[in-house]
This record gives sequence, structure tokens and C-alpha cells, in this order.
Amino acid sequence: MQLSYSFIVPVFNRPDEIAELLASFNAQESTIPFEIVIIEDGSTISCEGEIAAFPNLNITYLPKPNSGPGSSRNYGMQRASSNYFIILDSDCILPPSYVGVMNEQLHKNYVDCFGGPDAAHPDFSNLQKAISYSMTSLFTTGGIRGGGEDTGKFQPRSFNMGLSKKAFEASGGFGNIHPGEDPDLVLRLWELNFKTALIPQAFVYHKRRISWKKFYNQVNKFGLVRPILNKWHPTTAKITYWFPTLFMLGLVVSLGLLFAGYYFAISFYALYTAIIFLHASIINKSVTIGVLSVIATFIQFYGYGKGFLASVIHIKWLGKEPRKHYPHLFFSTLEG
Repeated sequence: MQLSYSFIVPVFNRPDEIAELLASFNAQESTIPFEIVIIEDGSTISCEGEIAAFPNLNITYLPKPNSGPGSSRNYGMQRASSNYFIILDSDCILPPSYVGVMNEQLHKNYVDCFGGPDAAHPDFSNLQKAISYSMTSLFTTGGIRGGGEDTGKFQPRSFNMGLSKKAFEASGGFGNIHPGEDPDLVLRLWELNFKTALIPQAFVYHKRRISWKKFYNQVNKFGLVRPILNKWHPTTAKITYWFPTLFMLGLVVSLGLLFAGYYFAISFYALYTAIIFLHASIINKSVTIGVLSVIATFIQFYGYGKGFLASVIHIKWLGKEPRKHYPHLFFSTLEG
């Protein structure tokens, strides 16, 4: 099968991110041709000027009303010229080997949907590196974003996802939930008997222009959407989704026991904190990043765990309708 590639990139008021992403496209070592489709999702700050600075790249620019990232990706894929789509977030940067590695792996072991890991670039800030650690480490998320998940049943994430035109047309693409649009799509693809895979070598640098507050809000939404996805796809529910909630509830109990003079329970949390600190400090060669990684990990567990428990109570136990109870998690779909 002859593959042709269109990179699909929605953007909302982030022209600086587009400039960095396009610079990384410009630095690709491979000579394989590709199209870049940039969807301006109702932005008030256009990235047209940044696009004009790269006349040598094959860029299709599509401005449209705001409808969210899932709908914008669908909009771009409907208008793309290739038969295989590579979906990226605007805050990603590609290593120079990305296109060549991705193409080689797809021709070696073809799948209709793949995902690649994310990593922290050496130039990232200490906060960005700490959040990247908490989102990708084997000791925090099991490595599911950093490439540690079983490659045979990998759930690609839309910051770095490949999708064939055939799979897109069969599935209808992304739904209007956000976040959660990427696992929802993958689960529907599995139901349609499409294969997915992890390509560990096709990683991106995920910049995440973020603060502690934005990070908390992000992971809290991740927790809120998981019970909704479990309701839509009940066979995919896992006990591991409860881990952050149980972790934080256990911490509260452990602190209570500590005040009562019992130290065993809190010693587990002290040991876990030490592991996170040491591991993050060693791989980043920075004690500061080690400390920040501990903070990021606890924010991640608290935000996700709180959101997950609240959503379980409202969606599963009380039977609330997701779109009515959590309207901020859903965008209106753009037709056409």
C-alpha cells in the first residue's frame, strides 16, 4: 500500500506554538513528502503570519468557527489530500527523525491507528519537565504516555496519533467530548476491528505551556471523563482507573493514623515520595525537577482522583446524563 501523509494540527490562539512546530517540520531529515493541515479553530489571534514564514512547506490553512479540537481534527481530515493522517497538538515539537521513523515503522508493521510517546525536550522549563515526568513515568501513569504500555493494545493519544483515512471514514472520527475524545475514538475503532499499536520511536516533544492551576484543571477533567467513557464502553472499565482516588483517600487515612501514633501506613507514602524524587532527579539530572515532580505527581493524583470519584457518583451511581451534568466537557459539533 502506497502511503501519503497529511499532518492534522488544530490551533486556538497559539501562533507561537505553530511557529515552533513548523520549524521542527522544516528540520526533518527525511525527504518523504507530506502535507500539513492547520485548522484555525475560531482563534482571535491568527497564525497566518507564522505560516507565511515557511513557504517551502506544503501547508493547507483552514480557518473556521470554534468547535473544539475533536471536531477541528475531523474538519481537517475531511479536507486533507492524503490517505493517512498524523494528528498532533500545536504544543508539540517533532524530532528530526520523526517522519522517517514513522514511515519506516508503518511500512514494516502497518496498522490503521498508531500512537507515539511524548518526551521532554532539553530546552523545556523545570516545570514542564516535572509535569512531563508525572504524565509519562512508569511510577505514576504506568508509562502509558511515555511508551511503557503494552504495544499490542495501545490507546493512542491525540497529541501524537496516526489514523488511516479508511479508519477515519469508518468511525466518523472524533466525538465532541473533550478531553476524552481520543480514547473514545480508539475504543470505537476496536469495536470496528481496527488494530492499534504503539510506535515507541515516533515520539514528540510535548511542550505543555502550563501552570500548576492549568495542570490541575487538565487532570481533573481527565478524571471526570473516564466514568463517562466507561459508561459508553462498559467492557473497557478497569480497576486501575480507581488508583488515583484510592491513593489520595489512603493518604488521608494514613495522616489520620499518623496523628493517632501509627506510622506504618504513612511510611508507604514516604517511600513512594522518595522513589519519585530520586527517579525524577536522576533522569533529569536535577534535584529541583525531582522536587517539582513530587508536587506534580500529587497534583495529578488529587485532580484526577477527585474528578473520577465525583463523576462515578453522578454518572454511574446517580445516573446523571453526562452532557447535561458536565456541559463544559462537550463541544457543539461543526457540520461539514
